[in-house]
Amino acid sequence: MADAAHDSDFTDCVRRVVETRVMPGITFSSVRRLTGGASQETYRIEAEGPDGPMAFAMRRSPGGLPPETTAENPGLDVEAELMRAARSAGVPEPEVFHVLEPGDGIGLGFIMEWIEGEALGSRINRLPEFAELRTHLAYDCGVALARIHSIDIDAHGLRGRLGEMDPEAFVREMWERYQGYDTPQPMIDYTARWLLENLPENPRRTLVHNDFRNGNFLVDSDGITAVLDWEVSHIGDPMRDLGWISTNSWRFGGTGPVGGFGEYDDFFRGYEETSGITVDPAHVHFWEVFGSFWWSVGCLTFADHYRNGPDKSVERAAVGRRTSECQIDCVNLIIPGPHTPMVEAPPRSWEMPEARELLTSVRDFLREDVMADTGGRVNFLARVAANTLDIALREAATGDALRAWEAVALTDLLGRSGDLGELKWALVHQLRGDRPLADDALIDYLRTSVTNQIAIDQPKYPGFRTALGNGAADSSDRDGQ
Repeated sequence: MADAAHDSDFTDCVRRVVETRVMPGITFSSVRRLTGGASQETYRIEAEGPDGPMAFAMRRSPGGLPPETTAENPGLDVEAELMRAARSAGVPEPEVFHVLEPGDGIGLGFIMEWIEGEALGSRINRLPEFAELRTHLAYDCGVALARIHSIDIDAHGLRGRLGEMDPEAFVREMWERYQGYDTPQPMIDYTARWLLENLPENPRRTLVHNDFRNGNFLVDSDGITAVLDWEVSHIGDPMRDLGWISTNSWRFGGTGPVGGFGEYDDFFRGYEETSGITVDPAHVHFWEVFGSFWWSVGCLTFADHYRNGPDKSVERAAVGRRTSECQIDCVNLIIPGPHTPMVEAPPRSWEMPEARELLTSVRDFLREDVMADTGGRVNFLARVAANTLDIALREAATGDALRAWEAVALTDLLGRSGDLGELKWALVHQLRGDRPLADDALIDYLRTSVTNQIAIDQPKYPGFRTALGNGAADSSDRDGQ
């Protein structure tokens, strides 16, 4: 129900709930659905109170319909209770005023206090007005997570309403999900094996936010104003949260390992001083590796949705190629080192115009004409489409040569011949078996093949620069981009 806010019955129901259940005595003014929120709908509700204008936020399931609740998605009523529990523990949270009931006629969801703040990670990391904030934000995040992990699950009636996940089950669940996509990605299998061979021993079990990262909390110039997106919380190892905010994918161009804005020492100090529990950096490292592994599979999920689901948007197709970003992060985290230089681009074609020039003309049209004359989601998708054509241009320039190199490398590694697909599947099946991970030839192949792929998919990704700094030949300008 994308037009729910313009439906008179819906608006009347919201009016009645606001004036009788949320805060009796105020006068409803309007309700407007906000952009964003792929999994849930978000609305801004405005009203007039005794002291002037007021605003509320409403979280609602898509169309107001009841979704299937699972261990990974316990439901909006549980999310509301999590926010209340966090607020009582001193975590910055909006006050939840009302959890929607069937008689409200709106569907499933809740209405809460409207909190102002900035949530975009790139702005938090770059805007000058947050310069002072960035000096202590990592510490503040450590404090917030320590308070989240201190929440008494039983006292708040959360046990039995949240799924429980131990580290091994979490790794195996994601590995099985990836295997269902029927694509051979040896670095994903290698990382899954590494994680299973390096599981943390006897971790604590607490409430885990499970999506605490830059971009999922609001800030102002003083600090965190609200922690958002509790919908995938579970009971498990609390260090999952410390590793997730440190995952490279969520640094948004910043250089600090914690969210792009801070350092581990400040982050851990905030956690330790609040919780009284010493942080083991190796334990956090495990979950940082897991974070890149998890999102590498998540990106393939987007590609699967594009290929098989109802959403054929250019955004989903583009996100699918971001799996190589996460895979290069895994390389840098667990098998860093030098690798074979990448091959150079082939000479220009004799055709006029060549295919590359045709693709370039469409890309430039999107960037220079479509983006100049559009706004909102169309503008965003035009940018995504232009970036996608950049991938196609780099693929056209070097893809055949890189695949030829990879086939030779795998033939040498496996001691057998075949086409590239057959060889990659052969290696994947070995990694899903008992092939030793401590194999210099295997590691060299993985470093080089993953680095070659990210050079095609996103040569500006920070993890690619890190790999180059580990000893790779710098060929980032090989295609003239």
